[in-house]
Amino acid sequence: MNSLEPKLVTVFGGSGFVGTQVVQELAQRGHRVRIAVRRPNLARHVTLLGGGVGQVVRIQANIRNLASIERAIAGADIVVNLVGVGYERGEQTFAAVHNRGATMIAEAAKRLGASHFVHMSALGVDRAADVSAYADSKLAGERGVLEAFPSAVIVRPSVLFGPDDGFFNLMGTLARYFPVLPLIGGETRFQPVFVGDVAQAIAMAAEGLVRSGRIYELGGPQVETYRALMERVNRETQRNRPLLALPAGLAKLMALPFSFLPFPPLLTSDQVELLGVDNAVSEAAIAEKRTFAAFGITPTSMDTILPTYMWRFRKHGQFDRAAPDSNAA
Repeated sequence: MNSLEPKLVTVFGGSGFVGTQVVQELAQRGHRVRIAVRRPNLARHVTLLGGGVGQVVRIQANIRNLASIERAIAGADIVVNLVGVGYERGEQTFAAVHNRGATMIAEAAKRLGASHFVHMSALGVDRAADVSAYADSKLAGERGVLEAFPSAVIVRPSVLFGPDDGFFNLMGTLARYFPVLPLIGGETRFQPVFVGDVAQAIAMAAEGLVRSGRIYELGGPQVETYRALMERVNRETQRNRPLLALPAGLAKLMALPFSFLPFPPLLTSDQVELLGVDNAVSEAAIAEKRTFAAFGITPTSMDTILPTYMWRFRKHGQFDRAAPDSNAA
């Protein structure tokens, strides 16, 4: 429990992978949490994260609609924005969500008197903005947030890992069902970060425990190439899938059909571009202590967390733990 007085915190995107962790962290610190989501009926599970009745509640909000944004923020002491999309579909464009939506939330938070604002972006967007529409919109959103709310805290996490992550679970699924693992931008460097550490940092920023008006880059203790991460997937799943190197042009061509399908795409052309840009904490951030060091957090290793859920992709599931040296074909 935090020693600070409990506050009312509105968390936009509080039902997602990062959001559920952030809500739980805030609730454990004694705060009341209002989860602002487009479909509150799909976020019932998050209300169970609070310790007291009514500590965590849901409210409908669409970040493309100003009135719903203001309704969700009204009376809140702290506002956190975690909303993001990995691909564009209909009105859910990168510009609408990452730029205009984030800016409107920050403007409303300032106008309605919130004391603290925390915005989650993504590591490497400054380096990838020239080649990726996703990164360009994220970077524009950061600028809009800081212009509207100069004392905001922005966090840029690297690739996130945890039981419900979208990266290692996807790669584990591919290792289970496909004879090879695709390798795009094999030498690109990544610094995967545990979602629980990021949630703790966001909660601390929400409470004003770090310097405001800054951009913090959050990465784990290990920097590995994409190739090394795929080799790690093979080890964790006890598979021995060959790594198939795909040139960026061919990968984009293969991604094209996914854009016409009604379900979330496995890969987009924009993601192919991102896989070619390093995703590790910058030297400038390290020198200026705009990392986990500012929060006093020691980041958690992949070695600690991945084995707790990647076993599900082994041939015999958890029972393969007894025979770590046996690779499944």
